[in-house]
Amino acid sequence: MSAEQGPLAGLRVVELAGIGPTPFAAMMLADLGADVIRVDRPGAGPLFGIAEADVLNRGRRSVAVDLKHPDGPGTVLRLVAGADALIEGFRPGVAERLGLGPDVCLRTNPRLVYGRMTGWGQEGPLAHAAGHDLGYIATTGVLNTVGRAGGPPQVPLNLLGDFGGGAMYLVTGVLAALFEALDSGRGQVVDASIVDGTAHLASMIVGMRAAGQWQDRRGSNLLDTGAPFYDVYETSDGRHMALAALEPQFYDEFVARFGVEDLPDRDDPAQWPALRERIAERFGQRSQAEWTEVYDGTDACVAPVLTFAEAAESPHLAARGTYVEHHGVVQPAPAPRFSRTPTGLGEPPAKVGGEHSRSALAEWGVDDVDALIEAGVVVQG
Repeated sequence: MSAEQGPLAGLRVVELAGIGPTPFAAMMLADLGADVIRVDRPGAGPLFGIAEADVLNRGRRSVAVDLKHPDGPGTVLRLVAGADALIEGFRPGVAERLGLGPDVCLRTNPRLVYGRMTGWGQEGPLAHAAGHDLGYIATTGVLNTVGRAGGPPQVPLNLLGDFGGGAMYLVTGVLAALFEALDSGRGQVVDASIVDGTAHLASMIVGMRAAGQWQDRRGSNLLDTGAPFYDVYETSDGRHMALAALEPQFYDEFVARFGVEDLPDRDDPAQWPALRERIAERFGQRSQAEWTEVYDGTDACVAPVLTFAEAAESPHLAARGTYVEHHGVVQPAPAPRFSRTPTGLGEPPAKVGGEHSRSALAEWGVDDVDALIEAGVVVQG
């Protein structure tokens, strides 16, 4: 990201390297224009074996610092002194043991926003336990809602917990704290946890449950495949169409083009099984391409279920540039979009392990980089 691009241009962020939600949050900040330095362990390699494909590392530079060296934490603190924010994703207490906890960092830079990303949060009975996305969303009650009637909960990739309930809340918290610091002149610690964020994402469903409009039985509600007009259906070629005709006017548009008369009443849940059977039978009579042609551009709320490769080439997403090719890798473009301070893709994913140690440290005002490299504190990858 160039210094002129994005609404966060001029913001400096230190990222203590981790996996999952923390690098996603750092990618988001870099996509929006922040100058993010990723502090890697010496000898670290790309998560998936191919640096160019590790999209979560795009837009920022890698500096390798040996935090076990006596001068390692102090070197990072020199970056902290000139930073607006720091983000880390260690278990509670690990950053403190490394000499880079919030107390030390805030003494170094009282305006610093210190963002902490964990699964369980900084305190509580499970705070120090290991975990992954699936366990976090299971504990919040959200995983129990995902799946069909009569079946087990289904695994929704790691998008819901790691990135939705985790990284996005870390970014929101860091930006909110940075805004407050403009007035107070004081930084603070942001405790972002996947369990908190995932529970918060479910606010509407929790509210519907409190109002008696949501049952704890999977596949029996409006938005969990319980309603036959909000579901996916197989086509004659083994592909699928997504039907989301919730509102009556959209459902009427769907029916008008469906080619079936006298469908069971959608407003009577007792007739939903029969309605589902009729819809499934009709969708199975044509291919996905044929149904796409029937409903393309209409208000019927029907869409083909595409692969990532197909999505990148779909007319609408192609016109918007939702997916872009950057340094030979097709990937999602930065989001959201801005009218006056547009974002863009700059640095390709860094070869982690200190590809930019010398240049990035010098640019941030560290004037003895060569001595640090010679002493083994910093490694130039």
